[in-house]
Amino acid sequence: MLPSRPVAATPPALRRAEMLRRQIGQGRFQRGMALIAVSLSILSGGEAYFEHTRGSFNQRWMWTPVWVTPPMVAAGIGALFSPRIARIALPIASAVNLVDGLVGAYLHLRGIYRMPGRFKNLRFNFTLGPPLFAPLLFSAVGVLGLLAALFRREE
Repeated sequence: MLPSRPVAATPPALRRAEMLRRQIGQGRFQRGMALIAVSLSILSGGEAYFEHTRGSFNQRWMWTPVWVTPPMVAAGIGALFSPRIARIALPIASAVNLVDGLVGAYLHLRGIYRMPGRFKNLRFNFTLGPPLFAPLLFSAVGVLGLLAALFRREE
């Protein structure tokens, strides 16, 4: 009797890569990224609302994170169910979130600069001034939404 030929085992890394390719093709990865973007959008939009309420919304720009959060949430939830919304609405809402976060980071940096001592007193002004990294969290939501839109489902 001849010895049976050993079956070549698939390396684990290759199996994981194939599984990831299959999940991207089926849209699971895109839906997961859209769900993460939705949840982070709700959190960052709520945080912006409550923090800007502390500042009494004394500048009109402070309303923009509140305004762009609902369309991002709607586009993300729509992307969970519709490939068309994921292809059209999600990138637009995500790009608006990204730009709004970058503009907010600039405005927060400008707010720190306008405090007494400007950047010479950075340790104090950074601590008590407008939070510099909060708008960047908003930008990260936009990046996640754009990544979700890039990983399209197979037709």
